[in-house]
Amino acid sequence: MTALEVSDLALLDAALESLPESSAVFLIWPREGQPYLSRTARLRRRLRRLLKERQTPSRLLNLRHTAARIEYQLTASGLESSVVYYETAKRHFPETYLEQTRLRMPTYVKILLGNEFPRSQLTTHLARTAVPRAPLFFGPFRARASAEKFESQFLDLFQMRRCQDDLVPSPDHPGCIYGEMAMCLRPCQQAVGPSEYAHEVERASDFLRSAGRSMANSIARSRDRLSEEMNFEEAARQHKRWERVQEVLKLRDELAADLERLDGVAITRSEAAGAVELWFVRGGYWQTPQRFRFEAREGRPVSMDLQLRTVFTAVEARKLTVREREEYLALLARWYYSSWRDGEWLSFESWDEIPYRKLVHAISRVARQ
Repeated sequence: MTALEVSDLALLDAALESLPESSAVFLIWPREGQPYLSRTARLRRRLRRLLKERQTPSRLLNLRHTAARIEYQLTASGLESSVVYYETAKRHFPETYLEQTRLRMPTYVKILLGNEFPRSQLTTHLARTAVPRAPLFFGPFRARASAEKFESQFLDLFQMRRCQDDLVPSPDHPGCIYGEMAMCLRPCQQAVGPSEYAHEVERASDFLRSAGRSMANSIARSRDRLSEEMNFEEAARQHKRWERVQEVLKLRDELAADLERLDGVAITRSEAAGAVELWFVRGGYWQTPQRFRFEAREGRPVSMDLQLRTVFTAVEARKLTVREREEYLALLARWYYSSWRDGEWLSFESWDEIPYRKLVHAISRVARQ
């Protein structure tokens, strides 16, 4: 951060006038106690309001006679502002930074694979993944309501249980309405054993991991084969199933994916001329962002495709703590699903299959802004 010492109030107003009228995150340090942290779209105007000399008493906050130092960092996008604000708050207010930033964790659909009879549930908390039968997380969703709707419709495609009980299977178990409607394999009543039920759970997990392609492609192949065999009635039934899968997939929010396969990059404007900021997500983990500059050698521009390949090769997979992972993904979801989103988000099938042509076009569009 850039620092501005407030040692002489007579010079403060002139110093404020020299500040840029740009988006920024700033701290005002008092002579004693904790700093005042905030962010603004117009740094000079905001600091003048907080530090100007007032001739008449006012209820508005004024820090002119308590400020000892001002620190600020210019930002060029909503995402950069959110990340800088979060990281600054976490550094200076480690006990209350979540309240300070008003950061809410997004909702995920969680498959409890460690359970003997796995089931799904909604959660806002992630868990360690390096354990046997780690849960599968699908998200983040825009809101809990959209996650609930997706979970309900997704489960209609399979016969997984929806009850939240720790099952003790018994032929005398009363069961539930889903079992009566053939929408559950009824492991509670020992209608199936653990291995048969696990096969159905694996089908559901593959559906989420592949973003629905495992089921949609299988149904499409079956439909086409039946059509070639002129079994049009059965082919029509398979087409209805395929349409149903597409309806469920449309309920996914744009960022929602198997978290271990969430790969992409956010591209935003940069404070530096002739550059953009790249914010990487790899395997559901936030990576160190980089500034991408448009290079020229001997007066001729360097191929962006070549530059980008070098940049992405250098991105090392960074593992965060569970809490850090939750919070950075919350920042990404807040930016992506917001009405003030700027820049672009480009997702990848995997880190080994980066669509460089699309990436070049996205960077060019953001740079033109």
